[in-house]
Amino acid sequence: MANFFQGASYDHQRSGQIGLLMVNLGTPEAPTATAVRAYLKQFLWDRRVVELPRWLWWLLLNGVILPFRSKRSAKAYAKIWRDDGSPLMVFSQQLAAALKQTEPLANIKLGIAMTYGSPAIPEALIQLQEQGIDRLLVLPLYPQYSATTTASVFDAVSNALQRQRWLPELRFINQYFQHPVWYRAIADSIRDYQQLHGKAEQLLFSFHGIPQRYFRQGDPYYCQCHASARLITAELGLPEEAWQVTFQSRLGREPWLQPYTDHVLEDMAKSGSKHLQVVCPGFAVDCLETLEEIAMQNQELFVQAGGQRLDYIPALNDSAAHVQALSEIVTAHLQGWPECMSINDELRIQRARQRVKLDNYPVNLVNGQQ
Repeated sequence: MANFFQGASYDHQRSGQIGLLMVNLGTPEAPTATAVRAYLKQFLWDRRVVELPRWLWWLLLNGVILPFRSKRSAKAYAKIWRDDGSPLMVFSQQLAAALKQTEPLANIKLGIAMTYGSPAIPEALIQLQEQGIDRLLVLPLYPQYSATTTASVFDAVSNALQRQRWLPELRFINQYFQHPVWYRAIADSIRDYQQLHGKAEQLLFSFHGIPQRYFRQGDPYYCQCHASARLITAELGLPEEAWQVTFQSRLGREPWLQPYTDHVLEDMAKSGSKHLQVVCPGFAVDCLETLEEIAMQNQELFVQAGGQRLDYIPALNDSAAHVQALSEIVTAHLQGWPECMSINDELRIQRARQRVKLDNYPVNLVNGQQ
């Protein structure tokens, strides 16, 4: 009988490495209509993002949305594009690099991926596995959970792992809006900005919107957005009349979460408001929706409607506070894995095991008698 294993190449040794995969939404490769169309086609075809019958959505997407929106979005991307690339990509990479330098995560294999576009999640997972990881923690860069974002990351990760024979032990961070280090970092960023630029008449918390029917079907995003704002304003000591929650970036004609940011800004300007400030705590790093939609489009809308000044308070990006917050959040989710146990943890376990052994021995053996 022929040797079945003859000539086979295999290695079942594992290095006991932990991998951390940070995932953001994605961005086109370039601020061109062609690149934007390819990105939008992948993004908007996700069933988690648009929950319509596929035949109907295929007609709308390819016949109406992509031909018109691609050119318009390309012009918007061109306004914010940096010499080193897309702001979302640059800030995400800088954040990952800074996070890797923190002491608790120095020995973690860290990868970064995008749900749509490049670097893609399957390729990032392969790179981590090539580094010998057998435990994986996934961190979607969305403080608030939504099926349109966080669940899409889970889908992409699980779909990629279905093609792997040897799966890593897996953990997944669903949301972190309620973590004190995160909402305190947001509060501090608002406080620091206002110390330099002064306080406005009102502070708006603008979150990316989702269709209202997603909320009615059980998506917790709306509630978590309001909870985020309450935690941050409590930290700042702001009275309720000094702030409000709004939602931006809607698509299509069906009702989305309200009130709409642009409508609120326009109405407030017409009502006599002169100076407003907007912060977007749902975005880990700055991107098209913050730098172009809020800081440019909505700023212009506010002034044209009679306002004088609209300030956008930047996202946390790769700030020291953001790095520290994510480091603590990640470290908390790594607890219990053997590679992350401190020396004190190991000593405590050894002592506990020793007590168990002694408790199970006959008394005469414990006392050294035969």
